[in-house]
Amino acid sequence: MPSPPLRLAALLLCLVAAAADSPYRFFDWNVTYGTIYPLGVPQQGILINGQFPGPEIYSVTNDNIIVNVFNSLDEPFLIHWNGVQNRRNSFEDGVLGTTCPIPPGQNFTYILQMKDQIGSFFYLPSLGMHKAAGGFGGIRIMSRPLIPVPFDPPADDFTLLIGDWYTNNHTVLRTILERGKKLPFPHGVLINGRGPGSTAFTVDQGKTYRLRVCNVGLQNSLNFRIQGHKMKVVEIEGTHTLQISYSSLDIHLGQCMSVLITADQPPQNYYVVASTRFTSEVLNNTAFLKYSSSSTPASGPLPGGPTTEIDWSLNQARSFRTNLTASGPRPNPQGSYHYGMINTTKTIRLASSASQVNGKQRYALNSVSFVAPDTPMKLADYFKIDGVFRVGSISEAPNGAGMYTDTSVLGADYRTFIEIVFENYENIVQSYHLAGYSFWVVGMDGGQWSSDSRNQYNLRDAVSRCTVQVYPNSWSAIYIALDNVGMWNLRSEFWARQYLGQQTYLRVYTASTSLRDEYPIPKNALLCGRAKGRHTRPI
Repeated sequence: MPSPPLRLAALLLCLVAAAADSPYRFFDWNVTYGTIYPLGVPQQGILINGQFPGPEIYSVTNDNIIVNVFNSLDEPFLIHWNGVQNRRNSFEDGVLGTTCPIPPGQNFTYILQMKDQIGSFFYLPSLGMHKAAGGFGGIRIMSRPLIPVPFDPPADDFTLLIGDWYTNNHTVLRTILERGKKLPFPHGVLINGRGPGSTAFTVDQGKTYRLRVCNVGLQNSLNFRIQGHKMKVVEIEGTHTLQISYSSLDIHLGQCMSVLITADQPPQNYYVVASTRFTSEVLNNTAFLKYSSSSTPASGPLPGGPTTEIDWSLNQARSFRTNLTASGPRPNPQGSYHYGMINTTKTIRLASSASQVNGKQRYALNSVSFVAPDTPMKLADYFKIDGVFRVGSISEAPNGAGMYTDTSVLGADYRTFIEIVFENYENIVQSYHLAGYSFWVVGMDGGQWSSDSRNQYNLRDAVSRCTVQVYPNSWSAIYIALDNVGMWNLRSEFWARQYLGQQTYLRVYTASTSLRDEYPIPKNALLCGRAKGRHTRPI
């Protein structure tokens, strides 16, 4: 565990923060291995304070979150904050391109701020295949008390972490990938770390509840549904949406959304189902919605859902729209920023591919399969260490070249407004996440993207989010206002693919050294690789 002086310092900070009534929340996390039985067989899991999944982070807009992570594993460890923008501070992002891993037996304290954010997100271990062993948990960012929310306060607020799962040890999965092979089909689906029939949510007749549902899985989109109940979507990754009700929802890898459900059915138990999408074999998990006034078990067939239908999912995705009159993290309406009236300064087109490099399976963007350097690129940038990476080492459009490995970094200037088009020539659903940002998903369709595709863009009320799916043989387009300086990971959420190279980094650059644009390196930053032995900054 952390040393006594460090724990004393943390305690003093707590007391100071409490005295000043500052928006600080402190967490001490011990990361360990432990035996878990999510699918009924014992396996090694990664626990946080003995919990699988890990403890949820509850916060409010602009809160400062201080998380002291002690690594009790036998290998390095990092946590990434999926959807938390870490504004002006990519040093804290917790991926290999920005942050040195926490060595075994040591600790690192993350200093985060939920700056100008609301919504539903999650954290995850970003190294190797640790995510296949656990170490993930929910993040909820509530609106400040005086900011109006476009629905009445729910009777309760539940987080549901759903995802496909392997019973293999994460080291076994990593070995399969490092030998150049593909992973087998997963063994099941979990809901909050448990297998079928093991999870229940208790509700009172006539009351309304909020469910925050995140797909924390490894390779499959999931469909989510509740027997006999409609789900009203109210928030997607920090954006309040038009409130439309659905019988079932596709939630793709890395994505989160909030729904409201009303307990308006005859009192009994009802099935809650998460099942794989676009797979020949359908895996599912069943939990229960339990009415508190009844002990009648759930009955009848499981509620049906879509299986392999692409158009169904595409049309549902297009139906999600921003509630333009609702407040976001600030009191001004979400529609007050007219993104569709801003001219883009650059278009980046990124195409995925799968191939062999030196006889081993790899994945790439624009023919470049990413390999991490010995020094995080953000540290190399800060300390001006040559030879770690090169901006422009990946082309800004598909070039048809054969696949090769490199430390790929895209470059863009601070305060520009750009377009990224994800092109998918493969027969699987892709899902991409960009750290540090929310972006507007302005369009998606089948076939080849061209400049004429912009004629169908939604330039009025597209949802701003941090993860976007791309359907087979299709494209998805996003607009981004580059207002967050730093080195930001852009990756596939299909975890084996990102591990084997389907990722890159976007370096958002300014020559300014003002604290208004970017914070200096944290005083407690871990230094590794060619940055080892250098100094962060004066205390």
